[in-house]
Amino acid sequence: MDFELKTLDLAGAAAEKCDVLLVLVTEGFQAGKDPVSRLVGAALSARDLEPKPGKMLQAYRSEGIAATRVVLAGCGDGSGKRVQAAVQAAAGVLRSSAARKLVILLPRAAGAEAVRAAVCGTAESSYVYVATKSKPEGRELKKVVVGVADAGAQRQAFQRAKAAAVGIEFARELGNLPPNYATPTRLGEEAQKMGKAHGFAVEVLGPKEVARLGMGSFMSVAKGSAEPLRFITLRYNGAGKSEAPIVLVGKGITFDSGGVSIKPSAEMDEMKFDMGGAASVLGTFRALAELKPKLNVVGLVPSCENMLDGSAYKPGDILTSMSGQTIEVLNTDAEGRLILCDALTFAERFKPRAVIDIATLTGACVVALGGVRSGLFATDDALAEQLAAAGEAALDPCWRLPLDDEYAEGLKTNFADVANVAGRAAGAVVAAKFLHRFTQNYPWAHLDIAGTAWKGGSAKGSTGRPVGLLLEYLLSQEGGNASAKDAPPRAVKAAKPAKGRSRAAA
Repeated sequence: MDFELKTLDLAGAAAEKCDVLLVLVTEGFQAGKDPVSRLVGAALSARDLEPKPGKMLQAYRSEGIAATRVVLAGCGDGSGKRVQAAVQAAAGVLRSSAARKLVILLPRAAGAEAVRAAVCGTAESSYVYVATKSKPEGRELKKVVVGVADAGAQRQAFQRAKAAAVGIEFARELGNLPPNYATPTRLGEEAQKMGKAHGFAVEVLGPKEVARLGMGSFMSVAKGSAEPLRFITLRYNGAGKSEAPIVLVGKGITFDSGGVSIKPSAEMDEMKFDMGGAASVLGTFRALAELKPKLNVVGLVPSCENMLDGSAYKPGDILTSMSGQTIEVLNTDAEGRLILCDALTFAERFKPRAVIDIATLTGACVVALGGVRSGLFATDDALAEQLAAAGEAALDPCWRLPLDDEYAEGLKTNFADVANVAGRAAGAVVAAKFLHRFTQNYPWAHLDIAGTAWKGGSAKGSTGRPVGLLLEYLLSQEGGNASAKDAPPRAVKAAKPAKGRSRAAA
């Protein structure tokens, strides 16, 4: 899809030849004498249109307006959130009209967040998955013009929004692929293709290389699958060698059966989305390729399937992680933390200024936050604040949850340094506390995206979150600005192993 930013007012919009002209109408709209103003003014006066998000009115071949169809959509106060809601509400109209060219006229006072919302909202609403369909439905919308009062003033916001849309769509497409397509091998190939096309350094390791690294925890999860594991490293070098990188770590379980602790069959097909963290890292790198910011970023993706056969790991097994810490497996369906812990140890070699892992980690986070906000955990207040602000700006919000030492009590075991699960209570926090043990040497944040990486039901599919949040955060760090390294890590020490505890399987 081709996006264009253009300086347009209501009179100019009337002259734009297109299939659909989408006019976003704010509260307090002031009508002029041009044809679009007259149409909006009449609709408001007759109360056929309300300027509330979700309210719409359509007109066909209106006098004095070059567009075939005009859609008037309320957008409340014109904020990014309201603009996004208005664009998404108009998505059904766009699909039914088979429009090829769309012009979106933003309110005159629209700022950067409204531009972002218009671009990303349109891209999201018009996305159609076709990769594995025998008769794919074609995407009709080819050209989108975003009209603003001053295109020059909004150019940077527009470019960022376009890059975010590209990255989000890349992540969605990977996430939506079936698990027999999106294997660990395929993820490695996609990373290599991206690296070749955009100049990233990419390294893809297989089982033998991972064994030499001592990633015993990661390797154990992969043992039950015929698909070989992959450990993917991407490096974007936009700044000098002396600048410490930000490391993104994405959970890449391309299918999660639960292993020996097998999941219920209902909705198990959705476990193809368990590589949402990996997809978001790859999508973020795809967006970085569009913008080329001046910073260094490393992406780490441990990827495998969690399957069960005679060689699969099992409850009661003791694993030795890359860090040397031993782990008692009490539930093989808590596998994400077992592959991430080795990747988090591996991240130390880059001497990072911050490490952020992204994972569809716990159902408990879905219970806590639903599909609205991703769960955020952090050992550094500055890093947490920057990520939260980035999420709000990108309309990809998160919510910070605690990391108190007491939450690690349930992970104590008589047989290893740590168990991989505790009881049902505070499951998202306990999972974060498990990961926290492996992140003592750098500022760290964990995003639990189990509720936000995909949707179920009739809208089933990957969302591409949190690519928008990650990209916004990285851009805020360009040139070393507002870096987490400027504030000392406020880490909570991991609980020491101790004897005795009772636990229900998570």
